[in-house]
Amino acid sequence: MIEIKNIRKSYGPLEVLKGVNFNINQGEIMAIVGASGAGKSTLLQILGTLDQPDQGEILFNGQSIFALKNQALNAFRNKEIGFVFQFHNLLPEFTAIENIMLPALIKGEPSQKAKEKALEILKRLDVVDRAQHKPNALSGGEQQRMAVARALMNNPAIILADEPSGNLDSRHAEELHQLFFDLRNEFNQTFVIVTHNEKLADQADRKLTMTDGRIQ
Repeated sequence: MIEIKNIRKSYGPLEVLKGVNFNINQGEIMAIVGASGAGKSTLLQILGTLDQPDQGEILFNGQSIFALKNQALNAFRNKEIGFVFQFHNLLPEFTAIENIMLPALIKGEPSQKAKEKALEILKRLDVVDRAQHKPNALSGGEQQRMAVARALMNNPAIILADEPSGNLDSRHAEELHQLFFDLRNEFNQTFVIVTHNEKLADQADRKLTMTDGRIQ
């Protein structure tokens, strides 16, 4: 599905990624672990096309992602990649359902169609009763479920999660982890999760360890 080939990235004299190679399979839950500063988040940013490598390429079903330019790359990111961040990144002035609808609206879907789909996802995630609440009226676990709902909005090929349970207590973290596995089992959804949570990493289909900018 996705091939990562010899990805290198430096910031000034600091070489962060030193030739990273691996594949991601459809329907796989992959965990990437390693010490802080190992290059995990930089790698995830490049996988999500939010940054570009200095060398190497990423092939998505045989297509070189970084051969796409500007609007085509933005459209690819919006359609094929969902993001779940540690701090949720929900817009505080919007309600939960408005936050979730944003990727579909950016893609150009009619508002009513986007709203209907968002409600379906919220029902599946068991938070539909919180749809009209703004983020500051939601618990941490509810906010993170809203972030997952937003990531699912455009039926992306892959969801990238950067420390998704890092801000949650143990109970909500466990619920979020179970949600990832449920979504994979029901919809064959693919996840790449950067995490310090060893329990989540050990439950994944595959665990990659990064050390000093390389996959071990």
